[in-house]
Amino acid sequence: MLEKIKEAVGFIESILPGKPEFAIVLGSGLGKLQEEVNNPVTIDYQDIPNFPQTTVKGHSGKLIYGEIEGKTVLMMAGRFHYYEGYDMKEVTFPMRVFKGLGIEKVILSNASGGVNPDYSVGDAVVINDHINMMPEHPLRGKNEDALGPRFVNMSHPYDEKMIDFVVNYGKQNGIEVKTGIYLGLQGPTFETPAEYGMVRILGADCVGMSTVPEVIVANHQSMRVFCISVITDLGGPEIRVPVSHEEVLSAADKAMPKIIELVKALIGNEV
Repeated sequence: MLEKIKEAVGFIESILPGKPEFAIVLGSGLGKLQEEVNNPVTIDYQDIPNFPQTTVKGHSGKLIYGEIEGKTVLMMAGRFHYYEGYDMKEVTFPMRVFKGLGIEKVILSNASGGVNPDYSVGDAVVINDHINMMPEHPLRGKNEDALGPRFVNMSHPYDEKMIDFVVNYGKQNGIEVKTGIYLGLQGPTFETPAEYGMVRILGADCVGMSTVPEVIVANHQSMRVFCISVITDLGGPEIRVPVSHEEVLSAADKAMPKIIELVKALIGNEV
């Protein structure tokens, strides 16, 4: 693992003109944030040693380096999912590479299904905790002590200062920002009405097929993590509305302007 990380890091460092301060992972339909990058330098995943390749529509498959609000960022346009057939170490390999590049702050985004009755399609939800119900753990197996400890403290998986800043920024600028607990499932099927009900009973507010493995590995490496989710559909035992990937992308696209504003504000301020 260490040699694979070093090889990927060395290749990326040979191309980038500077050191990124933030890593940003774009979820389904949230790719428009890449249009906000100034002086971009692009690296295709297929050119990076040991890097997986994305297979999902809406995930383009490239790293984008540049500036947002005067800060250097490395943006991941296209993430990897367990349901694509990768194991969890492959899914989370980019987090290892980001840490190897010296990045300490990670911003993740995703699209999720809302089960909290107070949520509406298009809501921006800052994730403040999660429930891991994926069938494989990214830290399973021999621990690489050089990467992080065997047993990881997950009492504060999401950075509270970043959460407070974005919530307060939303209040001050007329952007409704909700907070909630995200539950991670394997996918790729959208949840049944009964499964949405289970998610609600277990204490989560929204559900999706990503993010949790990346957050675990980022915490393993003592990185600061922020995550924002767009509610793209609603589910529960009493809701039997069909959901498609195209509808998810459409809902995320409509919510994108406020997500962009919130993320840019977070990047531009010393939090």
